[in-house]
Formats: sequence, C-alpha cells, structure tokens
Amino acid sequence: MPKSIVQKILEGHLVDGEYEPDKEIGIRIDQTLTQDATGTMAYLQFEAMGIPRTKAELSVSYVDHNTVQIGFENADDHRYLQTIAAKYGIVYSRAGNGICHQVHLERFGKPGKTLLGSDSHTPTGGGIGMIAIGSGGLDVAVAMAGGPFYLTVPKVIRINLHGKLKPWVAAKDVVLKMLDIFTTKGNVGCVFEYGGDGVKSLSVPERATITNMGAECGVTTSIFPSDEITRKFLRSQGREGDWMELNADEGAEYYKTIDINLDEIEPLAATPHSPGNIEKISNLKDIEVDQVCIGSCTNSSYKDLMTVAHILDGRTTHPNVSFVVAPGSRQVLENISREGALSKLISAGARIAESACGFCIGNSQSPGTDAVSLRTSNRNFLGRSGTKSANVYLVSPETAAAAVITGKITDPRGLENMGIEYPDIKMPEKFYINDNMFIFPGYVKGNVEIYRGPNIGEPPQSEPLAETIDGKVTIKVGDKITTDHIIPAGSKMKYRSNVPKYSEFLFEIVDPEFYKRAIEIRDSGKHNIIVAGLSYGQGSSREHAALCPMFVGVKAVIAMSIERIHNANLINFGIVPLLFKNKKDYEDIEQGDELEIPDIKKIIQDGGSLIVRNKSKGTEFEVDYNLSDREKQILLAGGTLAYMKQQGG
Repeated sequence: MPKSIVQKILEGHLVDGEYEPDKEIGIRIDQTLTQDATGTMAYLQFEAMGIPRTKAELSVSYVDHNTVQIGFENADDHRYLQTIAAKYGIVYSRAGNGICHQVHLERFGKPGKTLLGSDSHTPTGGGIGMIAIGSGGLDVAVAMAGGPFYLTVPKVIRINLHGKLKPWVAAKDVVLKMLDIFTTKGNVGCVFEYGGDGVKSLSVPERATITNMGAECGVTTSIFPSDEITRKFLRSQGREGDWMELNADEGAEYYKTIDINLDEIEPLAATPHSPGNIEKISNLKDIEVDQVCIGSCTNSSYKDLMTVAHILDGRTTHPNVSFVVAPGSRQVLENISREGALSKLISAGARIAESACGFCIGNSQSPGTDAVSLRTSNRNFLGRSGTKSANVYLVSPETAAAAVITGKITDPRGLENMGIEYPDIKMPEKFYINDNMFIFPGYVKGNVEIYRGPNIGEPPQSEPLAETIDGKVTIKVGDKITTDHIIPAGSKMKYRSNVPKYSEFLFEIVDPEFYKRAIEIRDSGKHNIIVAGLSYGQGSSREHAALCPMFVGVKAVIAMSIERIHNANLINFGIVPLLFKNKKDYEDIEQGDELEIPDIKKIIQDGGSLIVRNKSKGTEFEVDYNLSDREKQILLAGGTLAYMKQQGG
C-alpha cells in the first residue's frame, strides 16, 4: 500500500501497538532535546528513574531561555545542567551557542529520524524531514530512559504547495496563511505533510519556519520531504552523510488534502492577541510602530537576517522605533558577520541581542505601555511580551524591516517605490562552522558530582487517584487559554526548578487570587477543579502548567477541549482531563461551585459513564474521558513517575 512520509517514519520506529487509525502507538525516539527552562525539571525526573546513561542515539541539552541570568537561580540551573550532561552522556550547548531548534537543525537534525523535545517548537526539525515532536519534559526523560513515546496514530493532512513565492512574500506568510485556514484549534491529533511542486522553491530554513509555527495550529508536528534541497543544506553544514531521500509514495492516502498557490500569497500578520488572528498587511497600513524585534526560532536564520540586512543597507531606523535583532545561533551570527551583513544591521541602528530566545519568551525587550511591537516570533498571547497592555503583531522579516524604515506597519512590496530592490538571498555552499560551544560527553574523566543550587528541589510527588473527587471549581476560564495564561514565562521562569515558588504565579495574568484560593481549598482537605472552554492549554509545552496545578491540589480539568501536549502533561502528573459532552453544562457551572465526581477511580479502572454532580446547584451532567488503557493506569497510579515505579522501571 502506498505510504505517506509520516507513515513511513512512524512504522519504522513502531515498538508498541499497530499503525491503525485512532489507535495509540509507542514509537522509538532517536534524538532528544531539552532547553534550560524545561530541562532542569526533566533531568531531575530522569535522575529519579535511576538510569545510568541516556539510551537515545543523541541527547542534547540547550541553554537558550534563561540566559540573561538575573539572580543566582539561572546560573545555578545551568551549572546543574552541565554536570548532568557530563554524567549521563548528553551533549551540552552552552549559553550563547543559540536557540535549540535553530542549532539542532544546523548540527544534528537527520531526515527520517525521530526527535522528541521539551519545547513545543521542536517540529522545526520537520523542515529537514524529521518526525520532530514537542512534549513535556517528563516524556523526554522517559525517552532518554529508553521508553517509547506514545501518541495516537495521527490524521495526516497533505498540503500541496504550488508555484513560487513572489518577491517580498516570505515563508512566514505561508504559515500565517496556514493559520488563516486551519486556525489555532480543532487540529489535535493531526500532522501537516507538505508536498507539491512548490516545495522545491523553498530552502530548508524556509521549510523550518513553516514547520516551526505549525505548532500554533495545534498539530502534532509538520514535515517536508527530504530532497536535493535538503541534501544541499546538509552538505553546507558538512553533514551530507546524514542525508537520505524521503518522499511520499504516489497514491498515498491522506485524511485531507488542500492546495496552496504560493504565488497567490501576500504579506500577512497575526494581530493581537493570538497567532490565529490573521490579517493582510495591506489592511493594516499606517499603524504606528514602537518596536521591531527580529529573531526567535521561527525567523532568525542566515537567510532571514541577510535579507533584513540588505533591505536596511544604507538606511537608518525610524526615530520612533526600538529595533532589536537576535540571531538564532552563533553560526548565523558568525556567518552574517563574515558576509558584512552584521555591520549593515548595526549601521542601520539595530541593537544586537544574544543568540537566544530573549524577547520571544518575554524575558527581555518588553515593549512600553500600550506600545505596538512587530515581531518575527511565533506567539503574541496577551502579556507574553512582558507588557500586558502592548499590542504584538507577528510578521515576516521583510515586513518587520519595512516598519524599521517607515515607523509604521508597511506592506514591504511598497519598498520598491523607495528604490529598494528585493534581495534574493542564496544559501551558501558551505557555512563557516565552529562547534566549540558544545561540550561533548567524555570531557570529564571519572565520577561526576552533580551540582545543586538552593533553587533546585526534588520533583513533587503526586498521589494515587482518589476514589471520589470532591472539591470546588477554583477557576472557570474561557476559550484558548494558553500555558502562558496558566503559568507565566518571562522573569518568572527562573523558578521552574522550584515548584513551590513557581506555583505562586499560577493564573497570575487571569486571576491573581487563584494561588491563594487553591491553597486554601487544598489545605481544607478538598480538591481543586479547573473548568475551561475550547482549546485549553494552547501554546508552550511547559509541563509546569500541569505540575504546578498538581502541587496546589488540582485533581481534574473539565474543558470543552484540551490541546495535545497539555492533555499528556495533565496525565503525566495525575490530573484527570475530562471533556464536557454538552456546552450548556459548561455554561451552567460557576467559579466556586462544589463539584463531586463519585467513584471516579472505579469507573476509570473498569469503565462506565462518568457523572459530575454540582452540589451547589443540585444538578449533574456526564463527561467524557478519552483515555487509553496505558493512560488509565498512569492516572490510577498518580502520574507517570509513580506508574514507572510500579512497573519496576
């Protein structure tokens, strides 16, 4: 039977289950990656498993989030990560080496391999032909211990690209068009597989931009074929031996197929406060801009920054604009420097930030009050920039560069009227490569002592599932609640290895009283219950959006729908994810209502209808629980770590 690229790779890595629609399967993971914001807890969990060395073909620990290092916490965490890497056979990428997804694409990504990363933008690796999936840190720890990664056999959506992008239209506009078509909800369990004659017109960095931001649609991952373009990219990285051809078979069947004509796409933007709020740039013209930030794992490649440098060559940043550029990796920085592009950016007035996540995660370059910020990053959730009143627009590097010059949102196609020709940047035949910011296993001889600073604690332990959940609705939220809403990034990320402290900021942006209320309910002997609308848990893979609620006594989330990674994280930490069968039941519940879910342990174990009683209103309703047999056993045990101990591993 003809097969898709997705089916070929997944079947080739199958270790548990059968590749059939809607069935849960376990796959072997070839490579893992972590970043420092999620990695500290992931490695604490890996330590708790008692495994002497990573069992993956390759594990890489990147430091790219908390690089500003305000206070001792980040520096201590980084020292912990370096000693962990030395002890367990993990490659350590030092602060300043670059953003994990950009660096991994350059130096380690291999077509046909599987990659699991504790960051939701791990699907960037799909640009080089990998099945690259974002997950919670505990799932990565399990993969490092040699365990399978479990997922439902995905619905593969074929995206046929035709034609070629016109000048001033970028790969970012392609993925914004995808968000316009598919939105940010309703795509759980799907994978985007790209094909068509238009694929050959896109470089690997452009493909990676598209797969990177597919995460905003909520799909499991996105993937491009591995072809001659892929081979040239790997050759330029001195890694042609890692190449393999990978294409879908003619006649392969797909869940759905759509066609996109690249030559019909025009410059687009995601407007505040969601990546799914798509508008044409031509409809946004003349909005004054206060800040432009170019970088992030979505748009910080050599091609992106060379393009911006040539657009700005000989020009000066508008007086009202603060302009920041963050190269995606030290390799990008060194290569644009050798090409003279770095000087062009500096001469134009760019502030050169570290090769790190920086502004994208809100730990630097927060805009001013009520400011308009144009960013080439992937998320513009309310408050994510660090300034709740700011309006953040997500755009291509070309559109961002146009605003640098004009001081307002400007269709970049209009720059030709200013005598600026579109720079058609070609990928170099060979990059300048310097890997000395990696620390490879074996540099320390003998026993390695793990460093633990005072901010590092043991992973909190959950409890086995209660016979009956009896508690209160601690908070009721609406649709599209992101992990940023649940637990903030930015300046608070330094507490991620200190769960009791980090938990104090739960739902800070939505309801600052949540933590106090939850602790009071927990300490009274009752359970906390979260009620949510559609697409709960969008965004980052941060498992702390489940781990911290577990710590304060949350035992169940009842929502209209829950996003894939967050749903898995809830299960990993013993929180039961439940789904309303009827919207009216969601509408009838109020914050503070006392809820009881009787016999939940027995019903999850043996089957049957799950009824929720609203004791405050004297009503009851039925909820769904879409759990595999394995997930049921994890919940009964109280989470994945407890389950693994029961299994003896």
